[in-house]
Amino acid sequence: MVGVETGRPRSRRAPGASRKNGDDVTPRSILISGGSIAGPALAVWLEAAGWRTTVVERFAEQRDTGQNIDIRGAAREVVRRMGLEDAVKAATTGERGTEFVDARGRALASFPAGTSDGDGATAEVEILRGDLSRLLVERSRPGTEYVFGDQITGLEERADGVEVTFRDGPTRTVDVVVIAEGVTSRTRALVLPDADVRELGLYTAYLTIPRTPADTDLWRWYNAPGGRSVTLRPDNVGTIRAAVSFRSDVRGLADIGPEAQVRVLRRTFDDAGWETPRILDALDGGAPFYLDSLAQVRLPAWSRGRVAVVGDAAYCASPVSGMSTSLALVGAYVLAGELAAHDDHRAAFAAYEERMRPYVDDAQDLPPGVPWIAHPRTRPGVAALRTAIRVVGSRPARRVGQAVGAVAGLFSGSSSELVDLSGYPSIAASTAL
Repeated sequence: MVGVETGRPRSRRAPGASRKNGDDVTPRSILISGGSIAGPALAVWLEAAGWRTTVVERFAEQRDTGQNIDIRGAAREVVRRMGLEDAVKAATTGERGTEFVDARGRALASFPAGTSDGDGATAEVEILRGDLSRLLVERSRPGTEYVFGDQITGLEERADGVEVTFRDGPTRTVDVVVIAEGVTSRTRALVLPDADVRELGLYTAYLTIPRTPADTDLWRWYNAPGGRSVTLRPDNVGTIRAAVSFRSDVRGLADIGPEAQVRVLRRTFDDAGWETPRILDALDGGAPFYLDSLAQVRLPAWSRGRVAVVGDAAYCASPVSGMSTSLALVGAYVLAGELAAHDDHRAAFAAYEERMRPYVDDAQDLPPGVPWIAHPRTRPGVAALRTAIRVVGSRPARRVGQAVGAVAGLFSGSSSELVDLSGYPSIAASTAL
């Protein structure tokens, strides 16, 4: 069943956002495939610039699920320009920092949440994916049409646009199509089949479990031999977001059925210790979960003809980079800015790629050993990791300001600022046009 939600008619126009058809001037149109982060963010900016924006999402309704994500650096500036900074801060999870523990739950070292746009394993702004998606969708809805429960099945470029066919809905013709889906995007394969999806050899299962009195407002991290980790994170709805990760050379585990996945997780984590039995019991009890094979996406080009990609479908840096959400928000902002500024989509796509490539390349350049350094296979390896964590969390390291950077380097990638956002408007500036 296809659900359609249509916003109010537009009264705004922006330079470069319209086309002439005889004596008529009509807004340019875009179809965005993907309703999570990058898709609605792109719709926010182009709707503000006077485009006719439509988002198609294969799920039957807006998803309010998802784990903790952070917004850092340049992405914080994008959120500010969008006019959503206060709303995002009001929806944060309340996570106060990161704590590494042993099998008995004793703290090895603790690190407070960051106090600026970029520092800290726990960022200053931590928000549930579903909450950020909701805020972006709400911000775009004054003029964006949302089509839920459908997906693109064909793209045929014509002289005056792209003819789009859907699994259920009627065919449409639009000026531009942007694919804002996930790592394994099916729509991307229709136009850019040469995507290099590089799996990192690390699987993570995400689920939500009941909160107990023993839980805290810290992101607690536990390592077990065998390349395994278990983490518990607070949220703002009274539950705990759990994740279990493990190294494996076996490919395809994310594609097998959920019952088989639970058996794999039970077998892999049965003797892991700490809070693992609680998580496994939740899985055995039917708790919804998602098993992901962590990967990066690399493409030689981010567009073909009138179709482009943005976010994870274009350049996922993987969750261990700490940059995937930031790349989605910044990429959508830059792409929208270039589309609004150019009458020719080819020029817009070229400018988008030129400005974003250095930022993406830096984000995808993970530090040596990441993610394996945070998931040692042997007991001596786990002991060495714990020693390193104690050292960077020690008072001398804190006094010289080394702790935050060191722990970030151990467990994640870059928080790069290699992107120029000058020349792009804020929402206030766009709506005044």
